[in-house]
Amino acid sequence: MPALLESSIPNLPVRRGKVRDVYDLGDTLLLVASDRISAFDVIMPTPIPDKGAILTQLSNFWFDFFQKQIPGIKHHLVTADIAGFPASLQPYADQLKGRAIIGKKSKVMPIECIVRGYITGSGWKDYLKTSTVSGIKLPPGLKQCDKMPAPIFTPSTKADAGHDEPISFEDACTQVGTDLMTKARDLSILLYTKAADYARTRGIIIADTKFEFGTRPDIDGGRTPILIDEALTPDSSRFWPADVYEPGHDQPSFDKQYVRNYLETLSWNKTPPGPTLPDDVVKNTRAKYVEAYEKLTGRKFGN
Repeated sequence: MPALLESSIPNLPVRRGKVRDVYDLGDTLLLVASDRISAFDVIMPTPIPDKGAILTQLSNFWFDFFQKQIPGIKHHLVTADIAGFPASLQPYADQLKGRAIIGKKSKVMPIECIVRGYITGSGWKDYLKTSTVSGIKLPPGLKQCDKMPAPIFTPSTKADAGHDEPISFEDACTQVGTDLMTKARDLSILLYTKAADYARTRGIIIADTKFEFGTRPDIDGGRTPILIDEALTPDSSRFWPADVYEPGHDQPSFDKQYVRNYLETLSWNKTPPGPTLPDDVVKNTRAKYVEAYEKLTGRKFGN
C-alpha cells in the first residue's frame, strides 16, 4: 500500500498534528496516524511507508500491556477494530485500516511528560554545561548515554507549532495544578519503568520517552490523568539495541534519531520547509521502525 501523507475524510472537522489527523466524531475522536515524519519539530516532505500503522499498532500493544500491569490505569483507546468503526467511516477503510483508532475525548494537559532513564540528547548537552538536566542535579562523572541512578521526570511545554520548551516541575504544577501534575509525573515514571524492564527482556533499551495525558470530568472529577495519543513508539522514545550498548558515545537506534542524525549532516537551519529525504534514509528508517515493533511485540509486522 502506498504511503499516506495525509488522510482525507470529507465533512468531518479535522485537526492535523505533526503525524496524526484527528477527526471529531462527536462523543469520540478518530485518530489516524499518517506516514509523516517530523524532526526538530518540522514535518518532512517525504513520508515513511507504513510508519503510521507501526506507531498505532505498537501504541495499542502498550495500552494492553499497561492495562494488565497497572490495575486501574485509564487510557483513551476505545477500539482499533475497523469493523467496529461507525458505518460512515467504512468507505474510507483503505486509509484507516491498521493505522486508526477511535479514542475517548479528554481535556488535554498542555505538558509533555518526559522520562529519562539514560543521559543522552539534549539532557547530555545540559549535563556537560551544568551537571544538571532540567535543573535536576546529577552525579559527577557520567558518560554520554550512561544509565542514570534513577529515571528523572523532565516536563516540557506542548507547542502546537514550533519547538517544545523544557520547564520545571514547579512551573508545570502552576499550569495544571500540583495534584494532577504530581499524579502525571508519578504515573509517567511508573509507565517508563514497567516498559523499560519489559523491553530489556526483548533486547531493547528505552533510553527516554514522552507521554501525553488528558482528563475527563466523569473520571474522578477530572483529577486522574488518562494516557492519550501514542505510547512508547519510535517517534516518542529512544530505543537502543541492548546487545551493543556501550556508554561513552551515541548509540545506534531503532527510532527517528536515525533521521535526526542524517539531517545534522546537512546545512539545513531546522526551520520549515524540511528537506526531502533520500530513498536510502526512507528505506532504512522504515526498517528500524519495523524491527522495533517486531522485537517489542514478538509479532511479525503486517500479520
